[in-house]
Amino acid sequence: MQKDIEITIVPHNVDNQTAITESLAKALNISANKITSFKILKRSIDARSRKVVYRMQVRAFIDEAYTSEQQTFRYPKVSDDKKVIIVGAGPAGLFAALQCLENGLKPIVVERGKDVKQRRRDLAAINKQGVVNTESNYCYGEGGAGTYSDGKLYTRSNKRGDINKVLQIFVQHGADEDITIDARPHIGTNKLPHIITAIRETILQAGGEVLFDSKLTDLIIKDGSVQGIIVNNDQKIFAKSVVLATGHSARDIYELLHRKNILIEAKPFALGVRIEHPQDIIDQAQYHCDIRSEYLPPAYYSLVEQVKSRGVFSFCMCPGGIIAPCATGLDEIVVNGWSPSKRNNPYANSGTVVQVTLDDVQGYDPLRMLRFQAEIEQKAFEAGGGNLVAPAQRMVDFVENRLSLDLPKNSYLPGTKSAMLDNVLPEFVSESLRGALPVFGRKMRGYYTNEAILVGVESRTSSPVRIPRDKETYQHPQIKGLYPCAEGAGYAGGIVSAAIDGINCANAILNQHKH
Repeated sequence: MQKDIEITIVPHNVDNQTAITESLAKALNISANKITSFKILKRSIDARSRKVVYRMQVRAFIDEAYTSEQQTFRYPKVSDDKKVIIVGAGPAGLFAALQCLENGLKPIVVERGKDVKQRRRDLAAINKQGVVNTESNYCYGEGGAGTYSDGKLYTRSNKRGDINKVLQIFVQHGADEDITIDARPHIGTNKLPHIITAIRETILQAGGEVLFDSKLTDLIIKDGSVQGIIVNNDQKIFAKSVVLATGHSARDIYELLHRKNILIEAKPFALGVRIEHPQDIIDQAQYHCDIRSEYLPPAYYSLVEQVKSRGVFSFCMCPGGIIAPCATGLDEIVVNGWSPSKRNNPYANSGTVVQVTLDDVQGYDPLRMLRFQAEIEQKAFEAGGGNLVAPAQRMVDFVENRLSLDLPKNSYLPGTKSAMLDNVLPEFVSESLRGALPVFGRKMRGYYTNEAILVGVESRTSSPVRIPRDKETYQHPQIKGLYPCAEGAGYAGGIVSAAIDGINCANAILNQHKH
């Protein structure tokens, strides 16, 4: 017999098999020796009261053997008969490729950047020298922006597809099984490159192709149907299905579509700063303690507030993380955050951003939000003085509108420069942040402090452009065979939702082949 039940466990017993079995027996009102095994289905931290506990959804096996439900996905060898071009090797592109294999289609993944191993040199140059390679950086290259953005797998995309399938595929390629049970799973930036490499090997072994240093420079279109693509201005690759999974930072793709009179639309996004605290401050606030227990992970937070009908919210919070320089072009500052798997850095950072609506940027140009975004990033570069040095301000100084005389130690490697962030951010963004930050401090003890630093700018929260598609076929309304996909097209907001969208696009292509 099997029974699913919720139990609470104190942190120091979270991995104690005997303590979990005894809790199950007590909850089920049976003898502990009748429980032959158990499986943890979901696990989360409950820090609402002063006594922090883990809540677990557990399946108890009573007088019967444990049966594993681990899924293994097998990918048959594919032929050259049915080719699908996938532009972009981020989560959407890679999972689209795996689903193509499952569907008997041959994926040809083209990626403008380098493989994960080669990317490391360019990331070192960004961090140490402030030099951006416009084709290989934190956003471009194998695994996309997700490879170096912590590997957060938390999502609300339950209705879009099978979240568990995505997690199981990650596990099959080397991720820790804990990602299938934790309420806020994450892989860790240090582990993701090996997993991404393993996914690439799966694609290649089944007969797919993965091409690096291969930048999409044109689409081959005839009579309203895609016929293939042109890479690096001269190489033609032919296929009648093209998945456009280029991510939210590939501005040249939007420019290309606009030049070819292919419909695109301006889209709202969010803009702000990355805020970093000492991790101890967040731990003390969230766990109601002076020193965090060794049995608890570094604490996270999620904050949201309305300021004059405009949303202000934390975004992509990284406990024990670092702030990273994520520019993709020259003369721009873009910051993001990530954490290693152990989340053992001394700082906690989070994007803290303000809604930017279509009404905030006047005009009819479908690229107007993108140009607005780029303008702010260029202002941030100028305020920092070059070499990817970022403009920054202490939190209370920012709210009280004064220049910080000095800045706290922080994790942003290219360096920070004291600046008035009002000179970088639009007035409505600054004023919204000013209204929200003290309120966040009332919601979370210790948050509102001059020990916290605001680093500008967090601008790539989502794409400022949407590439429209049909809800049923996933194809662009003007171009048959063109499948706008995931974050770059405006249909996803993280690793798991992007992966699900890639899977859905591959299944839509299979449906077209059947017809």
